[in-house]
Amino acid sequence: MEVKTPTFNVETLDESKIYHHHDYPQIIIGLTGQSELATDDSSFCLSSGMGCLIDANVEHSFCGTPNNQVLVMNLPPFVSTPDVDMFGRGHFSLDARTHQLISLLATELKESANDGVLSQSISNTLQCLIKRSLMYFDEKRVERLNMALIDSYINQHIQQKISVAELSSVAFLAQSQFYALFKSQMGITPHQYVLRKRLDLAKQLIAERQKPLSQVAQLCGFSSQSSFSQAFRRLYGTSPTRYQFFIR
Repeated sequence: MEVKTPTFNVETLDESKIYHHHDYPQIIIGLTGQSELATDDSSFCLSSGMGCLIDANVEHSFCGTPNNQVLVMNLPPFVSTPDVDMFGRGHFSLDARTHQLISLLATELKESANDGVLSQSISNTLQCLIKRSLMYFDEKRVERLNMALIDSYINQHIQQKISVAELSSVAFLAQSQFYALFKSQMGITPHQYVLRKRLDLAKQLIAERQKPLSQVAQLCGFSSQSSFSQAFRRLYGTSPTRYQFFIR
């Protein structure tokens, strides 16, 4: 595809990975659901309200969860994107108002595909909004993590192993920067935070008294009931069994 002027598409990514490259740069913004983009040696998650830059001729793959939707901005090959590393600072996060505006415009763009004048006006507005976001991102220094995004990722993957690498990709930061900022902001390590999230959910499920402890352990992402009981006792000073007994 030859790109002479910036163009926009609203797309749903397949659930299976597809590798490809193109001779023009792209900006991809998550509208709904979650998507994953990757090169041979790096990958990151793209959630709603997050964006990334993909340079021309970079081999990459993409896939998405069911009902995902992304806005793809194709740029002419001669247009330079901000001088950032794709998997380092080549990510940005939209503020709530800009994300809402872009989502509304993307929906209108998809529904008005046959109206050339309206489509062009929407495209021009989208370009302005994205350019403003990129300029802000390039100037901004990350001072605080968006814990709402991190909590959302943890809650969606609570039954699975969650690594610092995954969380840092959600925050669009290098692992070392993410780890230091997380510990400074939250007072505990990312691993300790995820563990507490698992145990908080376990307390909730135990209180509901609808599932055996073995299933609670599984639903909260523990490898065994034994490891669950040990972690529960260390944090709360009592075993899951005794806790279940005393909340009757």
